[in-house]
Amino acid sequence: MMEIHRYTAAYHRDWNDFVNESSNGTFLFLREYMEYHADRFTDYSLLVYDDNKLLALLPANRQGDVLYSHAGLTYGGLIMTTRNTTVQVLAIMQLIADFLRKERFVKWVYKCVPHIYHRYPSEADLYALFRLGARWVGCNISSAVQQENPLRFRADRRSRMKKAVQAGLQVVETTDFAPFWQVLESNLQERYRVKPVHSLAEIELLHSRFPDRIRHFVTLRGDEVLAGSVIYDTGIVAHAQYTSASHEGKHSGALDLLYGEIIGEVFASRKWFDFGQSTEEMGHYLNEGLITQKEGFGCRGVAYNIYEIDL
Repeated sequence: MMEIHRYTAAYHRDWNDFVNESSNGTFLFLREYMEYHADRFTDYSLLVYDDNKLLALLPANRQGDVLYSHAGLTYGGLIMTTRNTTVQVLAIMQLIADFLRKERFVKWVYKCVPHIYHRYPSEADLYALFRLGARWVGCNISSAVQQENPLRFRADRRSRMKKAVQAGLQVVETTDFAPFWQVLESNLQERYRVKPVHSLAEIELLHSRFPDRIRHFVTLRGDEVLAGSVIYDTGIVAHAQYTSASHEGKHSGALDLLYGEIIGEVFASRKWFDFGQSTEEMGHYLNEGLITQKEGFGCRGVAYNIYEIDL
């Protein structure tokens, strides 16, 4: 008989071990990552067992009578392994829905793990959502480069890269996030009147926990940071979590040189390089200038889908 357990610290090791062996989990689902913002989210993560055998995980949080999986993560649906059959996933998803009804939830918001993050095909949950009568309520569009067969950079991008090289700019990896964070915060404030999702202290904390997974690169002119990027490396996908350039960096080709090196050199062995989303408002607003800029580096669209289930 399958049964559901709510996550507590007693399950920490079981949870992390399962994520590491899963077919669609990334380090964002490890407890050390999920809990960096525990003060902002009421955790309601679930573990599904059959006797003493762990079958699946659901990273989740509660907001009133709505379950989000997960509001504090870019993606976060059912985490499974290659041992999970489609019939079993159907039963697991139904079991979770029944459990949530008993717990007096009225809605389940489900953010799928995009296929590019799967180590092995893991989309039986999408079929289960269909069977549960889920509504497709959001579709954010990201942009990714297929590293095994990359498209050529657009001519203007190649020209700016050449300009940056001729100007003596250099791309280096560094663990000092502060100079880039000043550039990032200034740009976000000027253009959108917002702050980064992570504070400087939070990204430094996460880097200390995942030094091989969270990496930081900058383009320098002497000691001056002209552009930078924070890359989340899952082993399959290198994801640009943050990228920004100063006014001078934009004109000097610093960003183009940065992407040229991290896509073509540093993360060339990954299956995908993901530039991140260019949408807001659950996908109803597309920042056409931003996605056009990204597509100049040879990337194309990947959907980040969001569903709702009325319970």
